Amino acid sequence: MGFLDALLGRTKPVKPDLDQLFGLPSAAITLEAAAGFKPTGTGSVCFSSAEGGAFAQVQQDVQALLDADTERGGIPIESSRDDYGYSWMTVHQPPEDIVSLVNDVHAINSALESTGFGPQLLCSLVNFTDAQNRPLALVYIYKRGSFYPFAPKPGGERRDNALELEIKAMLGNDLRIEQDLTRWFPVWGAPGL
Repeated sequence: MGFLDALLGRTKPVKPDLDQLFGLPSAAITLEAAAGFKPTGTGSVCFSSAEGGAFAQVQQDVQALLDADTERGGIPIESSRDDYGYSWMTVHQPPEDIVSLVNDVHAINSALESTGFGPQLLCSLVNFTDAQNRPLALVYIYKRGSFYPFAPKPGGERRDNALELEIKAMLGNDLRIEQDLTRWFPVWGAPGL
């Protein structure tokens, strides 16, 4: 960052660090112990829509990578598009196996990034729920290299902001939390929420 950038208040963009995703298993332990939220076994990757043969090939390659795990018998990837035009790749694991879920989400991100689709990556989610069936997602913002909690309320597009701030305070030692609350974008229509 140069002198003029500092003077004008411009900041250097944070480099994406997909290895931050590997902090999610310890965050899951903290969430369960402190707030009663347990993983649902669903994780997803959101990206700007991509069309064409190159993207179809990447999707097949990711599926082949996950299918190669013979111990689990292969994990199918669900592809979908939300009401806002964003594409999602979703994987499921047993709820108690968050390590495998995080590995799958990381593999999808890495495959998209390494084949030139990194600029289309938006975020990744790992979903949780508590005894009252309140949904919660820990959202990794690809372009910021940080996480934030997203807690939608039932019955429309409303958020439980108090719960999100409570989760933020709990996970400060486990994950790199996005401090700029204006970057905590809602992910309405995300798979599993």
